[in-house]
Amino acid sequence: MAHPVAAGSTRRTFVAGAAAAGGVAALGTAALPATADDRAPRADPAKTSVAVLGGGVAGLTAAHELAERGFAVTVYERRALGGKARSMDVPQSAKGNRKPLPGEHGFRFIPGIYHNLPDTMRRIPFPGNANGVWDNLAAPREMSFARTGREDIRMPVPWPGSKPEQLTLDDIGRALTALLDTAFNLPAHEVAYFVNRALVFLTSCDERRDATWESTPWWEFVRAAKMSKDYQRILAIGVTRNIVATKAEVASTRTVGTLGEAFVFNALGRGADGPPDRLLNAPTNEAWIDPWVAHLKSLGVEFRIGWTVRRLGFADGRVTKAEIEDPDGTVEDITADHYIQAMPVEHARRTWSAELKATDPQLARCDKLETDWMTGIQFYLTERPPVVKGHFNLIDSPWSLTGIAQAGHWPGRDFAADYGDGRAVECLSVDISEWDKPGILYGKTAKQCTRDEVAKEVWAQLKAALNDTGKVVLSDGKLHSWFLDPGVDGIGTPNPTNEDELLIHPVGTLHNRPSAATKIPNFYLAGDYVAVPIDLATMEGANTSARQAVNALLKRVGSDSEPCTVASMYRAPAIELLKRHDRTRYRLGLRNALDLG
Repeated sequence: MAHPVAAGSTRRTFVAGAAAAGGVAALGTAALPATADDRAPRADPAKTSVAVLGGGVAGLTAAHELAERGFAVTVYERRALGGKARSMDVPQSAKGNRKPLPGEHGFRFIPGIYHNLPDTMRRIPFPGNANGVWDNLAAPREMSFARTGREDIRMPVPWPGSKPEQLTLDDIGRALTALLDTAFNLPAHEVAYFVNRALVFLTSCDERRDATWESTPWWEFVRAAKMSKDYQRILAIGVTRNIVATKAEVASTRTVGTLGEAFVFNALGRGADGPPDRLLNAPTNEAWIDPWVAHLKSLGVEFRIGWTVRRLGFADGRVTKAEIEDPDGTVEDITADHYIQAMPVEHARRTWSAELKATDPQLARCDKLETDWMTGIQFYLTERPPVVKGHFNLIDSPWSLTGIAQAGHWPGRDFAADYGDGRAVECLSVDISEWDKPGILYGKTAKQCTRDEVAKEVWAQLKAALNDTGKVVLSDGKLHSWFLDPGVDGIGTPNPTNEDELLIHPVGTLHNRPSAATKIPNFYLAGDYVAVPIDLATMEGANTSARQAVNALLKRVGSDSEPCTVASMYRAPAIELLKRHDRTRYRLGLRNALDLG
C-alpha cells in the first residue's frame, strides 16, 4: 500500500550563524550535474517531503539540516539510530538500578581535522553545555605504539595548553628505553628516506595526487618491502593503521598521504577544530546520539525504526517509491518528493535496479568499491589497568589491534555504580582490523574462530603486547566479561557475515566514489563512501556527504534557505606555492622536484 511521508509539525528555519568552526567557507553546489529540476520553481519546504533512508551519522545529519530549513522529513532505519557510531546495551548485564554495560561497534575517534561533524555537534543541545554535544569531547593526552617483546613507545599528544600525564620514574625509564630501542633499530637512512617521501607527497600537486599517487599503494610509495622490520611496522603499517584504519599494502597513497598531512597540520595547530585526538566523555548514545535524536524530534523529524529498504522504484527518470519491509515483515511502498539514501554502500547498491544504474553511471561504479571487516570487542575489567591514558596501537599483533581504556575518560561517570553489576570498573574497547590472518592462540583467522575463541585470542594478543616486559597490565583474574558486536555472525562457520563493514581504500577507489548529487532529479546519496573533501570513510565523511546531498536538494527545489557549510581540508599557503611549481612539472611529464625515487 502507499505510505506517504508525514509532513510533521512546523520547523524552525535555519539560523545563518550556525557555521562550521574556524571560519571555513561554504563550497556551494557548483559541481552539481545539470538537470531540469535545477530550473524548477521554488517549492514550499513544509509541503516538500523527504525520505531519508538510513539513520546513521549521514542520515541523522541530512535530517538535521533539512529540518532546520523547514522540510518534512521521515527517517527510515533498519536497526538502530546512530549506525556504526552508536553504543549499545550488553544484554542481561544490568543489576540493581544500574544501566547495562555499554558496548559498541568500535571506539569513537573525533580528531581535530574534523570540522563539519563538530559543527553539527555544537548545534545539538545538551544540558549544562554552552556548546551542546561538542562540549562532551575529551582530549587524551598521550598515545602509544605497544610492541610485543619490547618496551612500548609512549608519546604525548601535542596541543597548546594540554598538560602531560604525570609519569612515575619507572614510566619515564620505560619510555626512554623504548625511544632508544627504536632509534637503535630504525636505521637513520630509512628515517631520512621516509621524511623525503612525506615531503614529496606534501609538495605534490592535486593532479599528481589524483592520478599517480591514487594508483600507487602506500607500501610501494614508501618502499617498505626494501626496509627493515621496524620501518615496516612503525612507519609503513603503524602510521597507516593509526591514521586511516586501512592496510598499508593496498591502501592508496593519496588517501594515506592526505590524512597524514592533515594530522601533521592538526598537531601544529593549523586548520584544526581542536586537539588531534578526541573522544566522548560518556558512552556514545548518552553523550551524543540520544540527545541528537531528541533534538531532531523537537524539530519535527519522524522516525521509523526497524524498517528495511528492499528496493527503489524507478520510472520516467525519477525514483517513484521505496519498497520497505516494516518491523512486522510486511513490504510497503513509501513515497516522498525526494529521497536521500544514507545507507552503507554494500546495502545501498543492492536496492538499485539496472535501469537506475544505467541512468547514472556513477551508481554502477559503486559496485567496484570494496569493504572489509573492522569490528570492535569490549573487555570489562574489575580493576583499572595501568595502560597509556589514550589510544594504544598493538603494531606487532597479528590481528592489528588498537584500543583504549574508556572509563578513565568519562569523568562524570562512576562506572561501577552506573553500569553492570557493580563489579566492573573499566571498559577496554578494542578494534580488530585484521580478520584474515592467523592468531597466536589457535592459529586460526578471526573469521574461522567462534565468538568465544575471538575473545580469548584478542585477550591473548593484548597480554602478549602489554605484559611483555615484566609489567603486568592485564590479568585474567581481573577480566569480568566481554562483548563482541552482534553485527558479526556466523564466525567459526564457512559463511561468516558482518552487518557493518567498512569502506577500504585500495588504489583507484577515489575514481569510483560517487557524488552526493545524482543525475536522477529527486535522488541523492549520503554516506561515508560518497566523494567528499576528506578522502576517507569516516563520521566526518558521512556528515559532509549529507550536507552536500542537502545542498543539491536545495538547489533543485529552488530553495531560498542558506546552503549547508562544507569545510574543506586545510591547505597551508606556503605549501600551495610549492604545489603550483609541481603542477608545472607534472604537466611536463617530470617527477616531483624532491622525488629521489
